[in-house]
Amino acid sequence: MGTDFDQSTAKYVIRARINVDGVVDKPDVVGAVFGQTEGLLGEDLDLRELQRTGRIGRIQIAIRSEGGNSTGEIVIPVSLNKTATAILAATLETVDRVGPCTAKVTIEKLEDIRGAKRRKVVSRAISILKGWEEDISPGSDEITTAVTKGSKVQVSKFGPDKLPAGPGLAGSREIILVEGRADVINLMKCGITNTVAVEGTHVPKSVVELTRKRGKRIIAFLDGDRGGDLILRELMQVAIIHYIARAPEGKEVEDLTRREVTKALQAQIPAEQALALVRDRRASSEQKKRPTRPPQKVTLTRREPPKRSDDFRKPEKTEERRAPPRRRPVVKRAPVTVDEAYVSKIADIKESFKALLFGEDKKVIIECGVAELAKTLEAQEEVPTIVFDGVITQRLVDIAGKKKTKLMIGAAVADIEKKPSTLKIVTFDDLGH
Repeated sequence: MGTDFDQSTAKYVIRARINVDGVVDKPDVVGAVFGQTEGLLGEDLDLRELQRTGRIGRIQIAIRSEGGNSTGEIVIPVSLNKTATAILAATLETVDRVGPCTAKVTIEKLEDIRGAKRRKVVSRAISILKGWEEDISPGSDEITTAVTKGSKVQVSKFGPDKLPAGPGLAGSREIILVEGRADVINLMKCGITNTVAVEGTHVPKSVVELTRKRGKRIIAFLDGDRGGDLILRELMQVAIIHYIARAPEGKEVEDLTRREVTKALQAQIPAEQALALVRDRRASSEQKKRPTRPPQKVTLTRREPPKRSDDFRKPEKTEERRAPPRRRPVVKRAPVTVDEAYVSKIADIKESFKALLFGEDKKVIIECGVAELAKTLEAQEEVPTIVFDGVITQRLVDIAGKKKTKLMIGAAVADIEKKPSTLKIVTFDDLGH
Protein backbone atom coordinates (compact mmCIF):
# COMPACT_ATOMS: atom_id res chain seq x y z
CA MET A 1 0.00 0.00 0.00
CA GLY A 2 1.40 3.39 -0.92
CA THR A 3 1.06 6.25 1.52
CA ASP A 4 3.71 8.75 0.39
CA PHE A 5 3.42 12.35 1.57
CA ASP A 6 5.30 15.64 1.62
CA GLN A 7 7.71 15.69 4.60
CA SER A 8 8.90 19.28 4.10
CA THR A 9 6.56 20.81 6.72
CA ALA A 10 5.52 17.87 8.93
CA LYS A 11 7.10 17.28 12.33
CA TYR A 12 5.41 13.97 13.18
CA VAL A 13 3.48 11.25 11.36
CA ILE A 14 0.59 9.24 12.78
CA ARG A 15 0.40 5.71 11.34
CA ALA A 16 -2.70 3.63 12.13
CA ARG A 17 -4.12 0.28 11.00
CA ILE A 18 -7.88 -0.08 10.22
CA ASN A 19 -9.81 -3.37 10.04
CA VAL A 20 -13.41 -3.37 8.76
CA ASP A 21 -15.89 -6.28 8.90
CA GLY A 22 -17.14 -5.71 5.40
CA VAL A 23 -16.23 -4.39 1.98
CA VAL A 24 -15.63 -0.63 1.94
CA ASP A 25 -13.79 1.88 -0.21
CA LYS A 26 -11.34 4.72 0.58
CA PRO A 27 -14.04 7.48 0.54
CA ASP A 28 -16.02 5.49 3.14
CA VAL A 29 -13.04 5.44 5.51
CA VAL A 30 -12.32 9.17 4.97
CA GLY A 31 -15.93 10.02 5.76
CA ALA A 32 -15.89 7.87 8.89
CA VAL A 33 -12.67 9.48 10.18
CA PHE A 34 -13.89 13.06 9.70
CA GLY A 35 -17.48 12.36 10.74
CA GLN A 36 -16.88 10.40 13.93
CA THR A 37 -14.15 12.75 15.25
CA GLU A 38 -15.94 15.99 14.45
CA GLY A 39 -16.68 18.06 17.56
CA LEU A 40 -15.13 15.45 19.84
CA LEU A 41 -12.24 17.65 21.02
CA GLY A 42 -13.45 21.13 20.17
CA GLU A 43 -12.45 23.47 17.39
CA ASP A 44 -8.73 23.52 18.25
CA LEU A 45 -8.26 19.84 17.41
CA ASP A 46 -10.99 19.40 14.81
CA LEU A 47 -9.55 17.58 11.78
CA ARG A 48 -11.21 19.86 9.24
CA GLU A 49 -10.00 23.01 11.03
CA LEU A 50 -6.48 21.60 11.43
CA GLN A 51 -6.35 20.73 7.74
CA ARG A 52 -7.71 24.14 6.74
CA THR A 53 -5.00 25.95 8.76
CA GLY A 54 -2.24 23.66 7.47
CA ARG A 55 -1.41 22.07 10.84
CA ILE A 56 -2.03 18.61 9.43
CA GLY A 57 -1.38 17.51 5.89
CA ARG A 58 -3.53 15.51 3.54
CA ILE A 59 -4.79 12.31 5.18
CA GLN A 60 -3.48 9.31 3.25
CA ILE A 61 -5.59 6.13 3.28
CA ALA A 62 -4.80 2.86 1.53
CA ILE A 63 -7.53 0.15 1.69
CA ARG A 64 -8.06 -3.25 0.13
CA SER A 65 -10.78 -5.87 0.46
CA GLU A 66 -10.40 -9.62 0.56
CA GLY A 67 -12.66 -12.41 1.76
CA GLY A 68 -15.46 -10.03 2.68
CA ASN A 69 -13.25 -7.91 4.98
CA SER A 70 -11.25 -4.75 4.41
CA THR A 71 -7.89 -3.74 5.87
CA GLY A 72 -5.85 -0.65 5.35
CA GLU A 73 -3.48 2.00 6.66
CA ILE A 74 -4.16 5.59 7.70
CA VAL A 75 -1.27 8.09 7.56
CA ILE A 76 -1.59 11.67 8.86
CA PRO A 77 1.36 14.11 8.65
CA VAL A 78 1.21 16.55 11.61
CA SER A 79 2.96 19.82 12.50
CA LEU A 80 1.52 20.04 16.04
CA ASN A 81 3.43 19.59 19.29
CA LYS A 82 3.89 16.15 20.86
CA THR A 83 0.95 16.45 23.25
CA ALA A 84 -1.54 17.52 20.60
CA THR A 85 -0.25 14.83 18.23
CA ALA A 86 -0.77 12.13 20.88
CA ILE A 87 -4.33 13.37 21.59
CA LEU A 88 -5.14 13.38 17.88
CA ALA A 89 -3.79 9.84 17.53
CA ALA A 90 -5.93 8.65 20.43
CA THR A 91 -8.96 10.28 18.84
CA LEU A 92 -8.55 8.14 15.71
CA GLU A 93 -9.02 5.00 17.80
CA THR A 94 -12.56 6.12 18.66
CA VAL A 95 -13.67 5.41 15.05
CA ASP A 96 -15.67 2.17 15.37
CA ARG A 97 -17.80 2.06 12.21
CA VAL A 98 -17.31 2.64 8.48
CA GLY A 99 -20.69 2.94 6.88
CA PRO A 100 -22.82 0.02 8.12
CA CYS A 101 -19.74 -2.09 8.99
CA THR A 102 -17.99 -2.54 12.30
CA ALA A 103 -14.44 -1.16 12.28
CA LYS A 104 -11.42 -1.00 14.56
CA VAL A 105 -8.58 1.54 14.31
CA THR A 106 -5.28 0.81 16.04
CA ILE A 107 -2.34 3.24 16.27
CA GLU A 108 0.79 1.46 15.09
CA LYS A 109 3.37 4.18 15.75
CA LEU A 110 4.10 7.90 15.89
CA GLU A 111 7.11 8.85 13.80
CA ASP A 112 9.40 11.81 14.47
CA ILE A 113 10.29 13.13 11.02
CA ARG A 114 13.17 15.21 12.39
CA GLY A 115 14.49 12.19 14.30
CA ALA A 116 14.54 10.17 11.09
CA LYS A 117 16.42 12.98 9.38
CA ARG A 118 18.92 13.14 12.25
CA ARG A 119 19.52 9.40 12.00
CA LYS A 120 20.13 9.78 8.30
CA VAL A 121 22.59 12.61 8.95
CA VAL A 122 24.40 10.54 11.60
CA SER A 123 24.64 7.50 9.32
CA ARG A 124 26.04 9.58 6.48
CA ALA A 125 28.42 11.47 8.77
CA ILE A 126 29.83 8.20 10.10
CA SER A 127 30.62 6.99 6.60
CA ILE A 128 32.28 10.33 5.80
CA LEU A 129 34.34 10.30 9.00
CA LYS A 130 35.61 6.77 8.39
CA GLY A 131 37.01 7.80 5.03
CA TRP A 132 38.36 11.16 6.06
CA GLU A 133 41.26 11.52 8.53
CA GLU A 134 41.07 15.30 8.74
CA ASP A 135 39.18 17.11 11.50
CA ILE A 136 35.45 17.66 11.02
CA SER A 137 33.92 20.86 12.34
CA PRO A 138 31.46 19.83 15.07
CA GLY A 139 27.76 20.33 14.56
CA SER A 140 25.19 19.94 17.31
CA ASP A 141 26.33 18.05 20.41
CA GLU A 142 23.81 15.31 19.76
CA ILE A 143 25.03 14.61 16.23
CA THR A 144 28.72 14.85 17.16
CA THR A 145 28.29 12.38 20.02
CA ALA A 146 26.42 9.91 17.83
CA VAL A 147 29.03 10.17 15.07
CA THR A 148 31.86 9.61 17.54
CA LYS A 149 30.19 6.49 18.93
CA GLY A 150 29.44 5.16 15.47
CA SER A 151 33.00 5.61 14.25
CA LYS A 152 34.65 4.23 17.39
CA VAL A 153 37.57 1.91 16.77
CA GLN A 154 39.37 -0.38 19.17
CA VAL A 155 42.62 0.59 20.89
CA SER A 156 45.53 -1.38 19.43
CA LYS A 157 48.59 -2.76 21.24
CA PHE A 158 52.21 -1.93 20.45
CA GLY A 159 55.42 -3.76 21.24
CA PRO A 160 56.22 -6.52 23.75
CA ASP A 161 54.84 -4.34 26.56
CA LYS A 162 51.47 -4.21 24.73
CA LEU A 163 51.30 -0.44 25.06
CA PRO A 164 47.98 1.25 24.18
CA ALA A 165 48.17 2.65 20.64
CA GLY A 166 45.97 4.02 17.89
CA PRO A 167 45.22 1.78 14.88
CA GLY A 168 46.98 4.22 12.55
CA LEU A 169 50.36 3.99 14.31
CA ALA A 170 51.99 1.31 12.14
CA GLY A 171 51.66 3.05 8.79
CA SER A 172 52.21 6.65 9.86
CA ARG A 173 55.39 8.68 9.36
CA GLU A 174 54.32 11.03 12.18
CA ILE A 175 54.08 9.50 15.67
CA ILE A 176 52.41 11.17 18.66
CA LEU A 177 53.58 9.99 22.09
CA VAL A 178 51.13 10.45 24.97
CA GLU A 179 51.19 9.51 28.64
CA GLY A 180 48.42 6.93 29.09
CA ARG A 181 45.62 4.86 27.57
CA ALA A 182 42.97 7.51 28.31
CA ASP A 183 44.98 10.01 26.22
CA VAL A 184 45.07 7.57 23.28
CA ILE A 185 41.29 7.09 23.48
CA ASN A 186 40.58 10.83 23.62
CA LEU A 187 42.76 11.52 20.58
CA MET A 188 41.06 8.68 18.71
CA LYS A 189 37.71 10.37 19.41
CA CYS A 190 39.19 13.45 17.74
CA GLY A 191 40.16 11.42 14.66
CA ILE A 192 43.87 11.12 15.58
CA THR A 193 44.98 7.47 15.44
CA ASN A 194 48.79 7.64 15.04
CA THR A 195 49.39 7.53 18.80
CA VAL A 196 51.13 5.38 21.40
CA ALA A 197 51.21 5.71 25.20
CA VAL A 198 54.45 5.47 27.21
CA GLU A 199 52.47 4.48 30.35
CA GLY A 200 54.50 6.32 33.01
CA THR A 201 57.78 8.15 33.42
CA HIS A 202 59.87 5.08 32.62
CA VAL A 203 59.90 5.07 28.82
CA PRO A 204 59.68 1.49 27.40
CA LYS A 205 62.49 0.26 25.18
CA SER A 206 60.09 -0.37 22.30
CA VAL A 207 59.08 3.32 22.27
CA VAL A 208 62.74 4.40 22.38
CA GLU A 209 63.50 2.21 19.35
CA LEU A 210 60.44 3.53 17.53
CA THR A 211 61.62 7.14 17.91
CA ARG A 212 65.02 6.24 16.45
CA LYS A 213 63.64 4.91 13.17
CA ARG A 214 64.59 6.94 10.13
CA GLY A 215 61.90 8.98 8.42
CA LYS A 216 59.75 9.29 11.56
CA ARG A 217 58.61 12.66 12.93
CA ILE A 218 58.08 12.29 16.67
CA ILE A 219 55.77 14.57 18.66
CA ALA A 220 55.28 14.20 22.42
CA PHE A 221 51.83 15.43 23.52
CA LEU A 222 51.99 15.81 27.31
CA ASP A 223 49.83 16.97 30.23
CA GLY A 224 50.19 20.55 31.40
CA ASP A 225 51.37 19.63 34.90
CA ARG A 226 54.46 18.45 36.79
CA GLY A 227 53.93 14.91 35.55
CA GLY A 228 54.23 16.17 31.98
CA ASP A 229 57.51 17.90 32.90
CA LEU A 230 58.90 14.65 34.33
CA ILE A 231 58.06 12.63 31.23
CA LEU A 232 59.46 15.37 28.98
CA ARG A 233 62.82 15.24 30.80
CA GLU A 234 62.86 11.43 30.64
CA LEU A 235 62.02 11.35 26.92
CA MET A 236 64.71 13.87 26.06
CA GLN A 237 67.32 11.70 27.79
CA VAL A 238 66.51 8.35 26.17
CA ALA A 239 64.60 9.01 22.93
CA ILE A 240 64.69 11.19 19.85
CA ILE A 241 61.89 13.75 20.08
CA HIS A 242 61.41 16.44 17.45
CA TYR A 243 58.50 18.49 18.79
CA ILE A 244 56.59 18.95 22.04
CA ALA A 245 52.88 19.80 22.40
CA ARG A 246 51.42 20.52 25.85
CA ALA A 247 47.90 20.58 27.24
CA PRO A 248 46.89 23.92 28.82
CA GLU A 249 48.41 24.45 32.27
CA GLY A 250 46.73 22.29 34.89
CA LYS A 251 44.85 20.20 32.30
CA GLU A 252 45.37 16.64 31.09
CA VAL A 253 45.30 15.44 27.48
CA GLU A 254 42.53 12.94 28.27
CA ASP A 255 40.17 15.78 29.28
CA LEU A 256 40.74 18.12 26.32
CA THR A 257 38.00 18.94 23.84
CA ARG A 258 38.46 18.53 20.09
CA ARG A 259 39.16 22.26 19.76
CA GLU A 260 41.73 22.22 22.60
CA VAL A 261 43.51 19.18 21.10
CA THR A 262 43.77 20.88 17.70
CA LYS A 263 45.01 24.13 19.23
CA ALA A 264 47.66 22.35 21.36
CA LEU A 265 49.03 20.36 18.42
CA GLN A 266 49.17 23.48 16.27
CA ALA A 267 51.19 25.23 19.00
CA GLN A 268 53.88 22.51 19.19
CA ILE A 269 57.47 23.76 19.57
CA PRO A 270 60.90 22.17 19.03
CA ALA A 271 61.74 19.69 21.78
CA GLU A 272 64.96 21.43 22.90
CA GLN A 273 63.08 24.70 23.30
CA ALA A 274 60.37 22.99 25.38
CA LEU A 275 63.01 21.38 27.62
CA ALA A 276 64.69 24.76 28.12
CA LEU A 277 61.36 26.26 29.20
CA VAL A 278 60.93 23.51 31.79
CA ARG A 279 64.44 24.08 33.13
CA ASP A 280 63.88 27.84 33.34
CA ARG A 281 60.62 27.29 35.18
CA ARG A 282 62.32 24.98 37.69
CA ALA A 283 65.17 27.41 38.24
CA SER A 284 62.74 30.27 38.74
CA SER A 285 60.73 28.21 41.21
CA GLU A 286 63.84 27.32 43.23
CA GLN A 287 65.00 30.93 43.23
CA LYS A 288 61.68 32.05 44.68
CA LYS A 289 62.08 29.58 47.54
CA ARG A 290 65.45 31.03 48.60
CA PRO A 291 65.18 33.80 51.24
CA THR A 292 66.66 37.13 50.15
CA ARG A 293 67.66 40.14 52.26
CA PRO A 294 68.71 43.46 50.77
CA PRO A 295 72.24 44.64 51.77
CA GLN A 296 72.33 47.22 54.59
CA LYS A 297 74.11 50.51 54.19
CA VAL A 298 76.39 51.72 57.02
CA THR A 299 77.92 55.19 57.06
CA LEU A 300 81.43 55.45 58.64
CA THR A 301 83.16 58.75 59.51
CA ARG A 302 86.94 59.12 59.21
CA ARG A 303 88.80 62.17 60.52
CA GLU A 304 91.97 63.48 58.84
CA PRO A 305 95.12 63.82 61.03
CA PRO A 306 95.91 67.38 62.28
CA LYS A 307 97.94 69.62 59.95
CA ARG A 308 100.45 72.40 60.56
CA SER A 309 99.16 75.80 61.64
CA ASP A 310 99.93 77.40 58.29
CA ASP A 311 97.71 74.95 56.42
CA PHE A 312 94.08 75.30 55.97
CA ARG A 313 92.11 72.53 57.79
CA LYS A 314 90.43 70.19 55.35
CA PRO A 315 86.81 69.32 55.98
CA GLU A 316 85.91 66.03 57.47
CA LYS A 317 85.54 63.33 54.84
CA THR A 318 82.90 60.67 54.89
CA GLU A 319 82.66 57.53 52.81
CA GLU A 320 80.01 54.87 52.44
CA ARG A 321 80.77 51.22 52.84
CA ARG A 322 78.58 48.16 52.52
CA ALA A 323 78.40 45.97 55.56
CA PRO A 324 78.17 42.26 54.96
CA PRO A 325 74.59 40.99 55.12
CA ARG A 326 73.50 39.50 58.38
CA ARG A 327 72.68 35.87 58.41
CA ARG A 328 69.00 35.20 58.84
CA PRO A 329 68.24 32.85 61.68
CA VAL A 330 67.08 29.48 60.42
CA VAL A 331 63.41 29.04 61.24
CA LYS A 332 62.57 25.40 61.55
CA ARG A 333 59.18 24.47 60.15
CA ALA A 334 56.97 22.56 62.49
CA PRO A 335 57.07 18.90 61.47
CA VAL A 336 53.98 17.48 59.82
CA THR A 337 52.64 14.41 61.57
CA VAL A 338 51.39 11.68 59.24
CA ASP A 339 50.86 8.01 59.98
CA GLU A 340 53.87 5.88 58.99
CA ALA A 341 51.56 3.57 57.03
CA TYR A 342 51.21 6.34 54.45
CA VAL A 343 54.74 7.79 54.67
CA SER A 344 56.32 4.39 54.01
CA LYS A 345 54.56 4.19 50.63
CA ILE A 346 56.05 7.43 49.28
CA ALA A 347 59.40 5.82 48.44
CA ASP A 348 57.57 3.09 46.49
CA ILE A 349 55.66 5.47 44.21
CA LYS A 350 58.05 8.44 43.94
CA GLU A 351 58.94 9.17 40.31
CA SER A 352 56.56 6.39 39.23
CA PHE A 353 53.55 8.59 38.43
CA LYS A 354 51.28 6.29 40.46
CA ALA A 355 48.49 6.87 42.97
CA LEU A 356 47.43 4.84 46.02
CA LEU A 357 43.97 4.96 47.59
CA PHE A 358 43.68 3.83 51.22
CA GLY A 359 40.72 2.54 53.21
CA GLU A 360 39.86 3.16 56.83
CA ASP A 361 42.15 0.29 57.85
CA LYS A 362 45.15 2.16 56.33
CA LYS A 363 45.59 -0.48 53.66
CA VAL A 364 45.78 0.16 49.91
CA ILE A 365 42.44 -0.54 48.26
CA ILE A 366 43.25 0.71 44.75
CA GLU A 367 46.44 1.48 42.81
CA CYS A 368 46.23 3.44 39.55
CA GLY A 369 48.12 5.89 37.36
CA VAL A 370 47.96 9.58 38.21
CA ALA A 371 46.37 10.22 34.81
CA GLU A 372 43.41 8.05 35.86
CA LEU A 373 43.22 9.31 39.46
CA ALA A 374 40.31 11.72 38.95
CA LYS A 375 38.11 9.14 37.21
CA THR A 376 39.06 6.44 39.70
CA LEU A 377 38.08 8.71 42.60
CA GLU A 378 34.76 9.55 40.96
CA ALA A 379 33.91 5.85 40.86
CA GLN A 380 34.46 5.34 44.61
CA GLU A 381 31.97 6.02 47.39
CA GLU A 382 34.50 7.02 50.07
CA VAL A 383 38.32 7.31 50.09
CA PRO A 384 39.81 8.35 53.47
CA THR A 385 43.43 8.84 52.28
CA ILE A 386 45.18 9.42 48.93
CA VAL A 387 48.95 9.27 48.29
CA PHE A 388 50.14 9.96 44.74
CA ASP A 389 53.16 11.08 42.72
CA GLY A 390 51.55 14.10 41.12
CA VAL A 391 50.32 17.63 41.64
CA ILE A 392 47.43 18.28 44.02
CA THR A 393 45.06 20.44 41.93
CA GLN A 394 41.80 22.20 42.71
CA ARG A 395 39.94 19.61 40.66
CA LEU A 396 41.31 16.72 42.74
CA VAL A 397 40.57 18.60 45.98
CA ASP A 398 36.96 19.13 44.87
CA ILE A 399 36.50 15.44 44.10
CA ALA A 400 38.23 14.38 47.34
CA GLY A 401 35.85 16.59 49.30
CA LYS A 402 32.90 14.68 47.87
CA LYS A 403 34.54 11.35 48.78
CA LYS A 404 35.10 12.39 52.45
CA THR A 405 38.87 12.31 52.06
CA LYS A 406 40.70 13.37 55.24
CA LEU A 407 44.33 13.27 54.01
CA MET A 408 45.87 13.92 50.59
CA ILE A 409 49.64 13.54 50.08
CA GLY A 410 51.15 14.59 46.74
CA ALA A 411 54.49 15.44 45.16
CA ALA A 412 53.52 19.10 44.89
CA VAL A 413 50.51 21.35 45.31
CA ALA A 414 49.03 23.90 42.89
CA ASP A 415 47.18 27.07 43.86
CA ILE A 416 44.20 25.89 45.88
CA GLU A 417 41.47 28.48 46.24
CA LYS A 418 39.22 26.45 48.50
CA LYS A 419 39.27 23.13 50.31
CA PRO A 420 37.12 21.33 52.87
CA SER A 421 38.07 22.09 56.47
CA THR A 422 38.29 18.35 57.16
CA LEU A 423 40.88 17.75 54.39
CA LYS A 424 44.59 17.85 55.25
CA ILE A 425 46.98 18.50 52.33
CA VAL A 426 50.64 17.42 52.64
CA THR A 427 53.50 17.33 50.10
CA PHE A 428 56.47 15.00 49.86
CA ASP A 429 58.75 17.89 50.89
CA ASP A 430 56.74 18.39 54.09
CA LEU A 431 57.60 14.81 55.02
CA GLY A 432 61.26 15.01 54.01
CA HIS A 433 60.93 13.05 50.76
